[in-house]
Amino acid sequence: MNAGIGQIIIYLIVLLMLVKPLGAYMARVYSGERTWLDRLIGPVERLTYRLAGVKPHEEMDWKQYALALLLFNGLGFLALYLLLRLQNLLPLNPAQMGAVGPDTALNIAISFATNTNWQNYGGETTLGYLVQILGLTTQNFVSAAMGMAVLVALIRGLARTPPGTKGGIGNFWVDLTRTTL
Repeated sequence: MNAGIGQIIIYLIVLLMLVKPLGAYMARVYSGERTWLDRLIGPVERLTYRLAGVKPHEEMDWKQYALALLLFNGLGFLALYLLLRLQNLLPLNPAQMGAVGPDTALNIAISFATNTNWQNYGGETTLGYLVQILGLTTQNFVSAAMGMAVLVALIRGLARTPPGTKGGIGNFWVDLTRTTL
């Protein structure tokens, strides 16, 4: 047996050992139950809701959830697109890189907003530090968090609601915040 196969076996063993405790922890987080990290993360979570005007105990139906998701994703896409197009005017661009062309900026913004991260450019030779930090890194976190939020909402929708009845699937802003924190 070579080292590569041994590493894969160790990885799978560790993964199998973590499935139950990590799954239980995630279930507690997304159902709003207390966890061992609440003392640390709880105040940050509540402050985030207060600053954003989120009512964490109000459930959304699927239309409200989808609208919130699309609004947040659309604003993130637009912000990233503008950062890319205006890069030449922004600080933290010591190499004085020019604005990214409209087609490439559109490609990058769509890619990062949809969590595909497909790159048709050389990051270090095309993008300044601010765009990489504020644009791409932010989208790496929030686009993955949006995917998790949708997954959690789907699970809630399948588990909570009998067919043909109305029911909430959670709150997008709460799911997004809990995933990110």
